[in-house]
Amino acid sequence: MSELAQQPGPDVDVRPPEPEDAVVSDGRLLRGARARRTIARHAVDIASLEGLNGLSLGRLATDLGLSKSGVQTLFGTKEKLQLAAVECASEQFVDAVIRPTQDLPPGAARLRALVDRWIDYVEAPLFPGGCFWVATLPEFDSRPGQVRDALVRNQQDWRGLIASELRTAVGAGEIADLDADLAAFQIDAVLYAANTALRLGDTAVVDKVRRVLEGFLAPPG
Repeated sequence: MSELAQQPGPDVDVRPPEPEDAVVSDGRLLRGARARRTIARHAVDIASLEGLNGLSLGRLATDLGLSKSGVQTLFGTKEKLQLAAVECASEQFVDAVIRPTQDLPPGAARLRALVDRWIDYVEAPLFPGGCFWVATLPEFDSRPGQVRDALVRNQQDWRGLIASELRTAVGAGEIADLDADLAAFQIDAVLYAANTALRLGDTAVVDKVRRVLEGFLAPPG
């Protein structure tokens, strides 16, 4: 028999069986990852209502029926818990607001869709306290550190996305020439104010947001 004939076929698994302790370890890692996601998502909900300073390892353990030592093992410190909440909120925001618009052509159409999705995100809302960033940025705007840096990055990414769509719309001749960075700042400020208005029951603000946006998206000439 040739050497080739002695080789196992493509469907034959010749890997040695995993040791039992490795399987147990993998199971623990998966359970730990699921627990971490559950805790971080609950932390986002609390922070949207009370800010990131409202988070504590003990409170989350009590809310979710977990041991405080187990939560501490997963996160270590309050700051790491806060960072995990920021990361989780960012992922949720991208899934709810940004990703659904990516099949649209860049420029005015996509920017309108982004604002519509943002309105849905705070009007429904995705988090009980409305916009996570509006709730948490004021706590850390004068407090240097990793949490502040993470919050600022998310705000800059959001404004940068708005500015990019505006620049694309200008370049395509869809809208009149404008300062995209300044317009993005102004649109973001309007959305910030709209979140507060919606929390206070002013549903008429939604129409105002769309009217402001259309002012920036006016065609040239």
